[in-house]
Parts: sequence; structure tokens; C-alpha cells
Amino acid sequence: MHSTLTEHARCLYGDEYRPTPECPREHQEVFFVEELTFADANAILAMLRELCPQVIDGWLPVWIRNLAHRLLLLQRPDEPELMREAALNLWMHGPDWDDIAEDLKRRADALETV
Repeated sequence: MHSTLTEHARCLYGDEYRPTPECPREHQEVFFVEELTFADANAILAMLRELCPQVIDGWLPVWIRNLAHRLLLLQRPDEPELMREAALNLWMHGPDWDDIAEDLKRRADALETV
């Protein structure tokens, strides 16, 4: 088993910045998605920050990024910085999600003015 969510993602999708480590395991996306679904916020955030540090880069599929941000916000619903990061990700990979991104930005702004 992989020791971290980031390590599992790196084995499955690769890493734009580091070589993919040798791994004897068979990698199936369904097992990664299951691990992501039940990962804590710190593990999800670490994976996003390490594998996609500039939002536009990284080899994680867009739908995995969107799911990761959604799961992160479910665990940390009142963090404006995370809402803005999720919104930026949606804008960069939209335009289908522009309305959701705008709502996240509005919610983040509202939290900071309270």
C-alpha cells in the first residue's frame, strides 16, 4: 500500500516535477478515488499542493482535482483561502463551472467581511 495519498496519486498519474517511483503494485483509478474519498483534509491539500502547485500545472486529471477540492471544502467549509483556490481551479479548467467558481468567491468574500 502507498504510504500517502500523494504517493498513490503520483504512482497512478505521474508527477510533472519528479520521476514516478518504481512501484510493483497494479494501479486502478477506482482504488485511488476510494482513498481520496475518505482522506482527511490535510492529505488532500498536501496532494494538491505537491502535484499541482501552480493550479494550471500537474498531471492530475481535471475531474480528480475538482473532486479533491470538493472533498476538501466539505471538510473545511469556512476557509476563504481554500474556497478561492477551488474557484481558481474551476475557472482554469472551465467554463462549465464558472458559476460555481463565482459562488465560491462570493462566499469567501462574505466570510472575510464578517
